[in-house]
Amino acid sequence: MKDYKIIYSGGSGEITEKKSRFIANIFPVESEEEAAKIIEAAKKKYWDARHNCYAFVLKNGVSRCSDDGEPAGTAGRPILEVITGAQIYNILIIVTRYFGGTLLGTGGLVRAYSKAAQEGIAASQVVEKKAGQKITIKTDYSSIGKLQYITAQMGIAVLSTSYGENVEMELAVSGADAETFIKKTREALSGQADINTDSDIYFAVIDGKPVLFGQEQA
Repeated sequence: MKDYKIIYSGGSGEITEKKSRFIANIFPVESEEEAAKIIEAAKKKYWDARHNCYAFVLKNGVSRCSDDGEPAGTAGRPILEVITGAQIYNILIIVTRYFGGTLLGTGGLVRAYSKAAQEGIAASQVVEKKAGQKITIKTDYSSIGKLQYITAQMGIAVLSTSYGENVEMELAVSGADAETFIKKTREALSGQADINTDSDIYFAVIDGKPVLFGQEQA
């Protein structure tokens, strides 16, 4: 399991080059089938456009691109290179072109499609899915302050806290921090804590809140 970037919520960007409009729409996708459905829907939505070029990259290593009638290598490949350069996975970019009457040449097309794709990504929410572990800690009320201090000091994401006979905290801890966090917690609480490593997970902190993705979506 490794950390990687994804599109959490897609956006759109648009540029104009010599009266041609290039509209980039960005989508999170999990499979080739999902990408195909979105591409088909985009072609219906922009039925009057000259071209609907696209590229997508999945975490499983699959990638595809299409020039959709543009000169070979001037549209799909540049979009794909923007994606790989940004190191984002499970992403589909569709760039729709409305022809403005002036030919751009191969270099102009490459620059236009690349720029439109970059604008679309800039308008989207990109997050890093962190590989880690869900850790549950039970401790007494006298120790909770120390535990809260460690989580804040290390930037550990707190999923939930429940207060009963003891205090129980569910945490999302990155793989790189897990060993250090458990060691610090045991030392600070003098062994007065029940620490359980529940499962391997992927998570992200979005708008200050932790979001679990689950291993099955890796």
